Order: sequence, then structure tokens, then C-alpha cells
Amino acid sequence: MKLIYSLLFIFCGLAITNAQKTYTVQGTVQDFHDKTMLENAVVKIGEFSTKTDKTGKFSFKQIPAGQYKLIAKHPDCNDYTENVGVTKDVHLAITLEHHSNEIQGVTIHGNHKNKGSVILRTLDKAEIERNSTENLGNLLSKISGVSALKTGNNITKPVIRGLYGSRISIVNNGVKMAEQEWGVEHAPNIDVNDFEHIDVVKGASALKYGNEGVGGVVILEPANLPKKDTVMGNVRLSGISNGRGGEIGANVLKAWENQWFVKAGGSYRKTGDEYVPHHTLQNTGMEFNSFNFSFGKRSFLQGFDVSYSGTNQEFGIYKGAHLSSPEDFYNAVNFGQPYFLDNFSYDIDHPKQEVEHHIAKLTAYRRFADFGKLTFQYSFQLNRRKEYDIRRGELNELPSMDLRLITHSASLVHLLERSNWSLESGISVGYQDNYPNPATKARRLIPDYYRYDAGAFSVFKYKFNSKLNAEAAVRYDFSRYDSYKYYDSDKWEANYAAIFPQFFVQESGSRTLTRPILDYHNLSANLGLDYKPTQDYEFRLNLSRAERTPNPAELFSDGLHHSAAIMEEGNLNVKKETIYNINLSLAGHFDVMRGLHLEINPYLMYSDSFVNQVPSSVLNTNRGVFPVWTYQQIKARMIGVDADAELSILNNLKWKSGFSILRGADLSNNEPLILMMPAKLRNSIELTLNKPKNFYIALENENTFKQNRFPIRNLPVTFIKDGVEYNETVDFSSTPAAYTLFNASIGANLFKNLNFNFRINNLFNTEYREYLNRLRYYMYEPGRNFVVTLKYNF
Repeated sequence: MKLIYSLLFIFCGLAITNAQKTYTVQGTVQDFHDKTMLENAVVKIGEFSTKTDKTGKFSFKQIPAGQYKLIAKHPDCNDYTENVGVTKDVHLAITLEHHSNEIQGVTIHGNHKNKGSVILRTLDKAEIERNSTENLGNLLSKISGVSALKTGNNITKPVIRGLYGSRISIVNNGVKMAEQEWGVEHAPNIDVNDFEHIDVVKGASALKYGNEGVGGVVILEPANLPKKDTVMGNVRLSGISNGRGGEIGANVLKAWENQWFVKAGGSYRKTGDEYVPHHTLQNTGMEFNSFNFSFGKRSFLQGFDVSYSGTNQEFGIYKGAHLSSPEDFYNAVNFGQPYFLDNFSYDIDHPKQEVEHHIAKLTAYRRFADFGKLTFQYSFQLNRRKEYDIRRGELNELPSMDLRLITHSASLVHLLERSNWSLESGISVGYQDNYPNPATKARRLIPDYYRYDAGAFSVFKYKFNSKLNAEAAVRYDFSRYDSYKYYDSDKWEANYAAIFPQFFVQESGSRTLTRPILDYHNLSANLGLDYKPTQDYEFRLNLSRAERTPNPAELFSDGLHHSAAIMEEGNLNVKKETIYNINLSLAGHFDVMRGLHLEINPYLMYSDSFVNQVPSSVLNTNRGVFPVWTYQQIKARMIGVDADAELSILNNLKWKSGFSILRGADLSNNEPLILMMPAKLRNSIELTLNKPKNFYIALENENTFKQNRFPIRNLPVTFIKDGVEYNETVDFSSTPAAYTLFNASIGANLFKNLNFNFRINNLFNTEYREYLNRLRYYMYEPGRNFVVTLKYNF
């Protein structure tokens, strides 16, 4: 009995002792940037929870000894997490990164907040997943004011309000792409499945990415990293009827609670010859693969990441666009007579492109309580482009163009944030080495050159009150080309010898070797206002002046660009381009049905030094008959309007509409600008249901109007038929007829982790030609296409 009493006494004593081991956990929650105490912050420790008072203080009484996870939350802040050991009374000073006054870019159709004067559009994760087999150009063309410049049906480049190529910057996970973007048929080397959302930006914030994005910046961002110990990813499989192809891809991410991470992903896509209504087009298949890998550690105060991404693409160029006789060229353009049809194949023959692009990046950042945030980034890019012509004999296996472009870039950016303003400033340097391989035994379209860049920028954002924000930015850039280029001696003497005698190096037969060294000093500025008088209305204004260095093609191109099916002639007299922009946005929300959102964006662009490329003649060569496109510098003006509407008819039924119209004028020659996007009207209606989970069914309609404003650039051609010489005119100017397309899609989660999407493009198999397709003279656009995608998430 004594033993039993003794044991009870010991256990009770232990219980009493443990019950007495409780402590106080208290502290403060403040803004990291300006030390402002944050009221109503939620602080949790284990199962206990409280809020901070007006002075930012919190307190927990009688917390038992032990290990706890402490979490602090506040609206518009990143959550704070810390493991706390309670063995005595604890006092904590918690700092949160407070974003409530940060002036960000405006986003529409996405999940980002509408703050600031930047004109921005977003494609969110759902839109990307529904169109996962599309390339970047086709995907972005779903946004009002954005279209696609095509070379055939596989190669597309985004066009933002009439501007494309070097006037559009593409930022891939923080790295501005350098990929011979001067070529109209040089498609971005991007796998859209690597990204969570895609933003199209205009405004002050765009200047930090460089001065060349005068038309806008396309920013591709991966998903945010989870703040917990987890493994997640997905595997997807797609079938594509048009081209009888498919795609497979996977992504995986491992994150640790200590904020380390590693992730990898890749995809492979293959299609054969494309189908247009009633026919297939020979040599229009493609093959694409990509891989990405990254690792690092990201915390609030500091972090780094190392990443690599690479793509490899092979595109067939429609054989019917490369014709050997002037008569065939005349018949194809004037009468739409197609050549090289049917005989479906997966083979990719000449003419074709082979392109690989590699990016390696190192990023590191550190936050200082009073000084702000410093971010350093270095990136390396390698672009290798081979373009194959239809050549004879032993030359047939050699590419007619083999370009290797190496780019080194580094930047240091400082961000200082306070309660009602922020200042972001940075410096950057860049070096490029372009090498056209002489083993092609063909005249080099683009010469050897080195390019050196240095720049500095500053973006200031200020919040006057809850209704009015302002931002201003300025950027200076220096660029130098140091190139070696051969000219035909007669062309050099006629056009440049008297103007640039310092570039002469030596004569070599009928050719003249020169060394052009060209320097450019560019100053760009931007001013924006965002006024929101009520929760339902918003007004944004953006004014900008941007200067752009001419790209290598505008200065140096000389010869056959076979994959574009044109001859190109650069102009060494081209000066830097200056563009002025006015962008206005009016947005409102109205109580119609379950809610109506309207936004109208008028804009004006003017330049007195706009670099314009136009067809000027036809050249009959031993490699075929091709139009000659030359560069000229003109005064130009573009005026346009983008409008979007979204109506919630029911809680689960939405109608969306978008309209764009653009008028471009060549003021120097008193004629319309070439290749301006025709007016477009899009409508869609979508029904969503909770069962099955994430079920949706949608119908889309796209009306493209005939472009009636175009310059007359008809070209003379001579050919002999049945012994008779004909002098004809090739109608290189007339635009295609208007057309209407319908698309349909349906999708749902079949099981907990399995997602299904089915889409039909060109539902009624409409036969049409696209004005912004440089090969529209020779081919129709793709016919009906069924795309089914299964995605397993884990």
C-alpha cells in the first residue's frame, strides 16, 4: 500500500510541476521597411491565436513549455513563420514586408491587383493550361491589342499595338531574351508550360527591362514557391489532330521548410504536315523539346537561385512559298494557286529551321532594414540558328545560314520602399558576340559583330492618397556595334563610301571589307497617373518617350533570308528610333445582372524616325524568285483603341468581349503603314459548374475584319511562257477577305488529381488567309484542330 501511495504522490507531483511550467510569449509586429507598427496582425503560436493592438503589440499568457510554430499574418503582407522554443518568457520583434502601398502594374483578366498607371494584360494559369500546346505568339494573340506576325503556321511573333520584333522585349524568368529577334520569322524560344502567368506590360515599370521594348514587355513568370516541406508537380499528355501529333511534359518541385528548393521540368512536341481545308501543306511539320532546372534558397531577408533552361526546335517551311520560276511566283500571289500539297509526312525537309537556345542565370538578393533590397543577376545565353535552303549537290546538306549568338548580361538593382513611396534604381551591362559560320558557303545575311551595352534606370512611385498614385521613370543606355562586313564594291561606292570613309578596310576582288563602329546614346522617360475616385471607377494615364538602337538586320542585312522567303537589304544610314506614346485607360464596374466590367484603352504613337520595312522589287535568283524588302526611316503615327467587357449573367455564366482597332499612317509618304493589325472582335460565353469539380464549357467567336488600309507595293515581274515574254504586275498589296472563326472547349477534374481539357479550334473548318502571315500569298491558315489534354497533378 505504501508503494501505491508513493507512486501516486510522484505522478501528481510531476503533473503539478508540469502544470506550473508555463511562460509568457509577447512581442511586436512592424513593417520591415519603415518600422511602422502594424495593427490587427494575426499571430498564432501552436493552437493559440491573438491580434496586435494599435501599437503593434501582442501577448500570450500561460504558454506551456515546448516547441511551437509561430505564424504572423497581415493583409497585403507576406506571412512570417518561425519555430520558437518556449523554455522561458519570450519577447519577439517580428517584421513583415508590407505591400499595401506598393504601386504595381495594372493587370486585367488575371489574379493580380490593379494598382499603378502601367497598362498591362495578363494570361493566368487557367488560360495557359487550356492552350498548353500553343506557342507564345498564338497564346498572346488572345489579348485585345495583341496579334501575331506569322511566317507560315508554326512560326509566330507577338505584335503589341502594331509593334513587333526588336520593339518587343520578352523577359523569361527575369532574363531578357536575346535570340536574333530581329527576324520576322524568328519565333521566341519559349515553352509556355513553364510559367504560371504571362504579363504584357507598358509603362514606367517596363523601362527597367531595357529601352528596346518600346512596344511593350512580355514577362513570363514561374509559379511562386510553396513555404512548406512538400513535393509537387504534374505530368501532362496532349493529342493534336491537325498534324497528327502530340505533346508530353512534366514538372516537379521539391521544397523544404527551411526555404531551399529544387525543381525541374521538360516537354516534347511533334507534329507532321499541317492540314488546311481540303489539303495538307508539304513540309510544315515541327519538333520541339525543352528542359529546365533550378535550385536555390529564398527567404524574406535573403536568397539566391541558379537556373538553366533550354529549348530545341525544328520547323519545316512550306515548300510552296519557295518557287523556282517567276511564272509560278506570279500565279501563286495573284491567283492563290497553291503548290506542294497533300502527301502527309512527319519528315521535315528543306527549307527548314533548326534553333536551339540556352539560358543560365544566377540571382541573389539581400534585404536591409533601412537601406532596402539589393538584387544582383548574371545571365548567359547561347542562341544557335541554322536555316536550310533548297540547294544543289553537296551544298544541300549545308545550312544557308548558321548564326551563333552569345550574350552576357549583368545587373545590380536597388529597391527602397516606404509607406507611401518606392524608388527602384539599377545599372546593367551587356556583351554580345554574333558569329555567322562561313562554312555555309553562302553570303552572310548578318555579319560578324560585337555589341556592347551599358544602362542605368530609376523608377519612382508615389501614393498621394487612397485614390491617387503616380509614377515616373527615366533610363539611359549606351550601345556600340563593332562589326566586320563585306559589301559589293559598286554598292559601297554608290551608297556609303562618301558618308562613312572611316569604315573602309580593304578591297577584295569585287567586294569591299568594312568595319562599321556605331555608337548610340538613348534616353527614355515615362510618366504615369492612376486615379480611382471610387471602388467602381478607375482612370489611368501614361506618357512615354523611348529611344531604340537599330537592330542588326535594319543596319546590316544583305541577301536572301530563305526561311522568310524574302531578300533583305539593310541601311547603314538608319539612325536611332524615337517613339512617343500616350496611353489612356478608363475602367468601370456597373450593377448589371451579376456585375459588368468595362475597360476602354485608347492610345497614340508618334515617331519622326520610325524604321519601316517594305517590299520594293522582285529578284530572280538561282535559288528561286523572291520579293526584296528594304528598310527606310519615316515619320509614322498609330492610333488605336482596345476595349474589353465582362458580364456575369449568372454566378456561373459569364460573357466576355474584346475589340481592337488600329490605324497606322506613313506620314512621310502619305500612305498607310504596312502590316497593321486589322480590326478584331472577340466574344465568348462560359458556363462553370461545381460538379464535376472545375467543370467548364465555353464557346468562342472571333471576327477579323478586312484590312482596307494598306500601301500599294505591287511588284513588276517578267517571265516567258510558250515562247512569249510577259510583263506582269504581282499584286503584293491586296489584303485577304474578312473571316469569322468559332472555337469550343470543355474541361473538368475527372478525379481528384486528374484534369481533362478538350478544345476544337476552327470548329467549322473555315478557309481563310491572315493578313499578318508573311506567307499568306501561298497558303491558307490551319483547318479544324482537335486538341485533348490530360494533366495529372501531384
